[in-house]
Amino acid sequence: MKRSGRTLKQRLYSLKHLPSRLRRARYFRGHGVHSPYVYSIVRQVFMRSTLIDGDSSLYNTLMECGTPRKRAIQLQNLLHHCNYQRWEIDSHASADMTIVSTNVKAEELKHYAAEAEERGTTLCIMQPYHTAERWGACRTLIDNHPSTSVDNRGYLLLFNNHLPRQRFRL
Repeated sequence: MKRSGRTLKQRLYSLKHLPSRLRRARYFRGHGVHSPYVYSIVRQVFMRSTLIDGDSSLYNTLMECGTPRKRAIQLQNLLHHCNYQRWEIDSHASADMTIVSTNVKAEELKHYAAEAEERGTTLCIMQPYHTAERWGACRTLIDNHPSTSVDNRGYLLLFNNHLPRQRFRL
């Protein structure tokens, strides 16, 4: 007789993701991040659950687009933390941070990355693990990116600034 209403196979299914969780456990609360810039982003942006005072236009737009609340707060706080003034979603316009949603096909991601690199702006790719094709394109971008990249599972940040080539998978 089943006590929990689930079979043993169903209960053990959640253990499938255990190796990934254990690999990422060393980055909990920023430990293992050896970049002061990324460490401050982890501590002041990713670990903060409330909006930083100020403009919340990006947060409102992301919430209207159906982005989870936690991710919308993080991106709004990142905008404030990095002192970015302009942002765009799925646009090739000149902005400090360009956010690419899942509406953009995986083949087009390299064009967005090339433009962001050329302008020296930050590129944020939402849901990099959405499909295998999208993750393959994101992986190629990470491998070829000359500066710092941060994979936060919900989005991939490609910074195009003075930072050395570093890869962070939080």
